[in-house]
Amino acid sequence: MTVRLTVRRNAWLTHVRAMAAAVDGVVPVVKGNGYGFGRATLHPIADSIANDVCVGTVHELDHIADGVTPVVLTPTLAPPADTAPVLTVGSVAHVDALRGWQGRVLVKLESSIHRYGVSPHELHTLIEHAGRAGLDVVGTSIHLPLAGDDRSRVDEIEAWLTHLDPALPLWTSHLDPQSFAVLQRHHPRHTLRLRLGTALWHGDKSFVHLWADVVDVRSVAARSTAGYRHVTVPADGHIVLVGAGSAHGVAPLGGGLSPLHYAGRRVALLEPPHMHTSMGFIPLGAPCPAPGDRVDLQRPLISTQVDEIDWQE
Repeated sequence: MTVRLTVRRNAWLTHVRAMAAAVDGVVPVVKGNGYGFGRATLHPIADSIANDVCVGTVHELDHIADGVTPVVLTPTLAPPADTAPVLTVGSVAHVDALRGWQGRVLVKLESSIHRYGVSPHELHTLIEHAGRAGLDVVGTSIHLPLAGDDRSRVDEIEAWLTHLDPALPLWTSHLDPQSFAVLQRHHPRHTLRLRLGTALWHGDKSFVHLWADVVDVRSVAARSTAGYRHVTVPADGHIVLVGAGSAHGVAPLGGGLSPLHYAGRRVALLEPPHMHTSMGFIPLGAPCPAPGDRVDLQRPLISTQVDEIDWQE
């Protein structure tokens, strides 16, 4: 029972490299489950793109090549053992937690997300506090929302630029390369860096395909019960046991829709996926797979644990 990600390697790499080449100041992001590819897969590619790489937390400092500087995006209350990574601080509490560490930090700026970060009137106080704590402030960072459009996101950045020291680079996110290039032209005194994650690795989803094995198929009668929760079977048909479950991050989609598809049709879930298996139901007479066939899996790669990657040319 396997969840597989099929990737057309050459086309995917061509997209990744073209996207990176379009941005002056690009920083690749490799975090979480490596956007479904695995961090160990993405880090060598990120190494060929830039000298810096953004990771999610201090627990994701593995697989990074020598000579590449990891930049940790999420503030930590327990610093790493070495001072090679650049950490992020967004409050006095974050700075105090790093006291005695003596490494480099980015100061997080508050955006409309209101997740982490200082307000404009808190910025210089926090920078001074970081200096007294022995930290080397090497830049600022803002994380922009997915909501809205590039115009609104650029407006947020420009509202901040009047408060920032041009000597400190500003790291930003969630802008397309064209909007970022315009921002750079309009503000030549500032050094701007653009983090790219989803747009870099998932920018063209036609190169990737997610699917799972059918492990078994069982005949069932209407009004019988099946599953962990003894769900009543709605009609005569077949239970399709798919090797993808909650352990892989597989869950119903919004509105309770099934993420499983076969022969161009959505396969209803008998009950929510559990551990390594999903139980789909196909009524009698509808196209039904056999053990060893595969079903398409509709899931975000960033929250899916893939068992195998099938690289194709």
